[in-house]
Amino acid sequence: MPTTYQSSPATIARSTPQKDHRRTHLILMLALTFSTGVIDAVGYLGLDRVFTANMTGNVVMLGMALAGSEHLPVARLALALVGFVVGAAVAGRWLRTAPAGWSRRTTALLGAVAGIVLVMSLLLLRVGVHPADPVGSIITSILAVAMGVQAATARLVAVKDVTTVVVTSTLTALAADSSGGAAGLWRRRAPAVALMLLGAAAGTGLLRWNITPALLLSSVVTAGVAVVGHRVTRG
Repeated sequence: MPTTYQSSPATIARSTPQKDHRRTHLILMLALTFSTGVIDAVGYLGLDRVFTANMTGNVVMLGMALAGSEHLPVARLALALVGFVVGAAVAGRWLRTAPAGWSRRTTALLGAVAGIVLVMSLLLLRVGVHPADPVGSIITSILAVAMGVQAATARLVAVKDVTTVVVTSTLTALAADSSGGAAGLWRRRAPAVALMLLGAAAGTGLLRWNITPALLLSSVVTAGVAVVGHRVTRG
């Protein structure tokens, strides 16, 4: 008589949350994408035309500056690029032995990002930095480090088409796969683009009031992502 194997309750309990975690990770990475839109609006409009997360824009502007275009903040652009690379490198090394998906190290790094953004917002509240002040270069560089850490962390979580810091590749995939078997992936790609847009709009709106609330919003969103991701995965 053939032996019938049945899945144990423990096996079912392990497999069912896995699917839920993938959905949760998608939602959390989309939230970080919104936060990135806020951060980049602050960097570009509030801190002298420097992106702290979208390094493509910085590379293009740095190239224009090197070719003789005037009134571009060459030093800040270069520092932001270096800061982003340093942040991504540090996070990548720390995550090298971490398991794929969400781990305690993921939570710790995103918590650090939220903390860095919070400190920068409080610093701006206290000193009232003008975009041309040297302190602005320090702030944009530190924010770029934080965004590099976030990008490397999101890379380990590995939600397809949601890098949290850029939407060019997402737009390409959205258009290229608009028909055929991959068309259903628009459900994650379109929200990523929309949330980056909404984040930039929210950041710009808050900048009309003050630069600090915009950074505080980004810090709160990132901290919330870290807490929810940790609790859901560990739960």
